[in-house]
Amino acid sequence: MPSLQKPFVDRLVSEAASSDIPEDQRLFEPLVGSWDLVVTWYDRAGAVIRRENGEWHFVRVLNGLGIQDVWIVPGPSERAAGKGPYEYGTSIRFYDPGIAAWRSTWIGPMHGVVVPFIGRRTDDGIVLETQTGDPMHWSFHDITADRFIWKNHKNDGGWRLVQDFIATRHR
Repeated sequence: MPSLQKPFVDRLVSEAASSDIPEDQRLFEPLVGSWDLVVTWYDRAGAVIRRENGEWHFVRVLNGLGIQDVWIVPGPSERAAGKGPYEYGTSIRFYDPGIAAWRSTWIGPMHGVVVPFIGRRTDDGIVLETQTGDPMHWSFHDITADRFIWKNHKNDGGWRLVQDFIATRHR
């Protein structure tokens, strides 16, 4: 790593979650690490219109007070082989005790997107709901040590599945 980047990374990345985050609110801890993705997009009728491989990396940041990710589709090896880019973006999230929930912001520079969300635990995972713009929610389901499913639903006249990720822990 170039010498100019190392101090930044050393101060950004944290090995452990902050003790300021209650144990029962460490929703994103199981996601820390690297994941291989199969990403699928759906049309309005629910038919598959596109499928790509990618990768997703989660790390603790900001003295353990936050979790940041980097989402890359298609993955770097497919990009190197000439497959065109779709997105290379990041989310940063932190637990806000004032609302007993996680504040999260997605930044997708390839599509010029910045979306704030509020995230909470559900019976079967985590749901993040938009706070501005079009009604949308992102959800994490079936989270295990080696796999999870992520879904993007939009409400444009009724809730519909737009995209899902099948994530498996990178080995």
